[in-house]
Amino acid sequence: MKRIVRQFLLGLTLALLAGAAVVYVPAAGGQTAPATATAPATTAASAPSKPKINAAGEVVLTFERGDAGKAIPTWKEGDVTFSLAWAPRNSRAQGRIVFFPHLKTERQGILNAMANEQAIPVKAEIPGGASSVTLVMWGTIGGKARVEAHDKDGKLLDVAELPGTVPERKSPADPIPSFELSVKGDKIAYVLFGGAVNGGAVAVDEMRYKPIK
Repeated sequence: MKRIVRQFLLGLTLALLAGAAVVYVPAAGGQTAPATATAPATTAASAPSKPKINAAGEVVLTFERGDAGKAIPTWKEGDVTFSLAWAPRNSRAQGRIVFFPHLKTERQGILNAMANEQAIPVKAEIPGGASSVTLVMWGTIGGKARVEAHDKDGKLLDVAELPGTVPERKSPADPIPSFELSVKGDKIAYVLFGGAVNGGAVAVDEMRYKPIK
């Protein structure tokens, strides 16, 4: 599993630097290697941090604490827990997320680590609920971006998505362009985000949400 993730991240790096879509080369036999049954031990680095509150009263989360390139099943930032929305359907591998640097910036994003399972969105669960959520995102060429807000029973409350593919940089010297998608609703319990094609990525490097008072 670690080798598969490394291949994915290497391909992602080269693609972002070259300004091209990612080409992922699967392991021999075309199958994703199964993950080990034991989840990684919790480390001090994974302990949740105290979230920031901006002038609008929104909780602001970023992901600089995460170990770039280390695939993990879940991550807690502030009070919010991130994981894949469901288990992989095309392999026996354990679903994982990963951190990846937002090239030419000081930030890094959180994204689906499964190269051939990009149809699975990342889920961000918000204890206590929220009335609005904004994600600052970026992605590889050719991918799309979609954010869904759901209540605790799974009911779809709101959807935000780009009308086309993710924005592209105009020069190799530029950072990968960021964009924002926002959703609103009564008692948002979690949001889902994704939209990348297999071998590509769509990442979130900032999440802002308005807690329900």
